Parts: sequence; C-alpha cells; structure tokens
Amino acid sequence: MMEPAAKQKVIYITYLIAALDITWLFLQFSITPYLARRLGFDTIWFGYLQTTVGVIQLLGGPIYGRFADVFGARAALSVSCLASVVYFLLLTVADNTFMLFVHKLPAVFMHGLPGAQMVVADLSENEKRADALGKLGLCFGIGMIAGSSLGGTLSTRFGEKFAASFAAVGSFVSLLLVLNFIPKQTKIQTMPESNKKGSSNSVFNVGEITRLMKFPGVAKTFTVKIISGLPAGIFQVMFSIIAMNFFQLKAEQNGYLMAYFGIVQMVIQGAVIGRLTSRFSEYSLLLLSVGISSLVGLAQAMMTNVFHFCLIVIPMMFSLSVFNVITDSMLTKSVSPSETGTMLGLCASVQSLLRTVGPTFGGFLYETYAHITWCTESLNLTHQHDYEK
Repeated sequence: MMEPAAKQKVIYITYLIAALDITWLFLQFSITPYLARRLGFDTIWFGYLQTTVGVIQLLGGPIYGRFADVFGARAALSVSCLASVVYFLLLTVADNTFMLFVHKLPAVFMHGLPGAQMVVADLSENEKRADALGKLGLCFGIGMIAGSSLGGTLSTRFGEKFAASFAAVGSFVSLLLVLNFIPKQTKIQTMPESNKKGSSNSVFNVGEITRLMKFPGVAKTFTVKIISGLPAGIFQVMFSIIAMNFFQLKAEQNGYLMAYFGIVQMVIQGAVIGRLTSRFSEYSLLLLSVGISSLVGLAQAMMTNVFHFCLIVIPMMFSLSVFNVITDSMLTKSVSPSETGTMLGLCASVQSLLRTVGPTFGGFLYETYAHITWCTESLNLTHQHDYEK
C-alpha cells in the first residue's frame, strides 16, 4: 500500500505528464490544418484525415485500457509517450498526402490523457474522484494554452517541420518522466476478479472488455455520453476549418484563440467543478451540463464573428467540462477498482467515435450549408450594389 503523501506526489507528477501530453497534441493541431491545406486538401479530405485518426483511436482505446489493467499504468503511459515520439517524427517527413495519412497510424497507442486518468482513478478515493479527474481538465487547459501558442508561433516563424520535431523531443521528455516517477502498479488489485477465476488474461480479450457494458447503469450512461457529445464533437473537430475559412484566422491567431479556450477551461476545471461536485449530486450536474449544451448549440447557430464566439466559449467549455468529468466519474464507480482502466479506455473510445463520425459528417455539412450561406450573402451584396447604382 502506498502512503497518502506518496500517492499525492504521483498524482501531481501525473498532472504534469498530462499537461505536457496535451501541449504536444495541441501543438500538432496548430500544424496539421495548414500543412494539409498546403498539400491541397479541401474540407472533405481534411475530414477524411480526421476520421482516420478517430477510427484508429476508436479501435485502440479499449485495448489500451485493458493493457493498463493487465500490465499497469506505467507501461500504458510509456507506450503512449513512445507512440507520440514516432507520431511527431513521421509528421516531420510528411511532405505528401500519403505520408500525412501514414503519420496518423501511431495514434492507435496515443492515449496519454486516458492513461493519466487511470492513475488518478486508481489513487483517489471514490468521493474525491470527480474532483481529482476534474483537475486533469486543468492540465488540459494548461496544455491547450501552451500547445496552441507554441504551435502557432513555431510553425509561423520556423516552419511545420521544426514544430513537429520540437513536439517529438517533448514527448520523449514525457516518456522519461513516466519511467522515473510513475509506479509499476497503481492498483490495489492487479488483475480483474474474472481473471482470478481462470478466464483469459489477454489484452485482446474482447469478452472482458464488452462485459463491463452489462454492469448496472453503464449502457445508459454511455448512450447519453454519445448522443449528447455528438454535436460538440462535430464542432470541435471542424473548428480549425471554421477558424481558417469562416473567421479568416492565420495559424498564429488560431493559436491565440485556442489559448483563450485553455484559460476558460483552466478556470472552470480548477475553480468551479470541485465546488460543484461537493455540493450537488452527479445526476443533477449531468442534467445541468446537457441543458446548457443545448442552449450553446442555438447560440452557435447565430454567431457571426470571433467576438460572439469568444462569449459562447464560456458556457460551452463549462458544459463540456462538467459533462465529461461527471460521466467518467460515474462510469469508473460502476466497476471494480481493478477494471477502471478498461472502463476509461471505453470512455476514450466514445471521444474517438465522435471524431470518427464528426469530421466526415461535419465536412459534408460545412461544404454544403456554408457554401449555400456564402452564395446567398454574395447574391445579397450583388443585389444591394445594383440597387445603389
């Protein structure tokens, strides 16, 4: 058994590792859309690229979670960091369409944030789990700010290859932190109860993964997580295209806007969620987040400029943060401590599913309806000009 002080130290180191992982991820978000456009990608093809990542991580998420339950969180985080190094090295040589798709393949093992969630879930008490997982969102905000700012600045001043190389070195630093500070095993039980009774201990045991869906309340929570998360998922994966085409932002400006998102998320995750979870039930907070998300969707349909969007971001980040933290907390409490890794892997797959469906569907909607909007505005301006003449 680990002492409480030792547990807290590991949790703090895990927060640092998560912040670094998100930093390199958002640095890549500041590179890929502009690199794809330079290689001749239109919105639909960029959607295919994002869908490829979603499919790869959709397949890898549950297996990654099962791997963590069987071999420990340190091994799982090490694999994720090593995959990130390869991912960014491939990005540095992605100078054609084929290589831009190939460099996405290591993403099957890139689950740094779920890996960090596994460590935090293992080392935190049930009643404090939502707050502890919420603090990971604070790390997400820090990483979003640092990564977006770094990515935009480095790619603008030194080029995409230098920015990708910088992220590869950073991922290697994350790997060293994992190997030196994360214990080999963070669970009280090292193996699921079902395995102790003689079932297969294989990472690829699909039955052990799908069995968790039969636990009380799990299937319902997953259904809510998928349906309620789809609109936000579509908007998130299409945001880089919206920033370029609708808001006409350059790479550096896009980085600053993403940094603003990060600041908002930091405040919400660090100062708001913990207080809410200590005062209100998880079910009430879940209803609140879904209700606010619906209002945000209506507001997004009426926004016309960046300033409007910056106002909308505040309730949007609140609803997303509360929704993700509460559903993850509810799901991990639904299973035994020895199976929280697999459950968090399934949670990660929900996000991957949204990224799988979102880009293609979002690309189709954007190409179809944004084009209609632009044509209508152009026609209105032409008529107005003719009338003035």
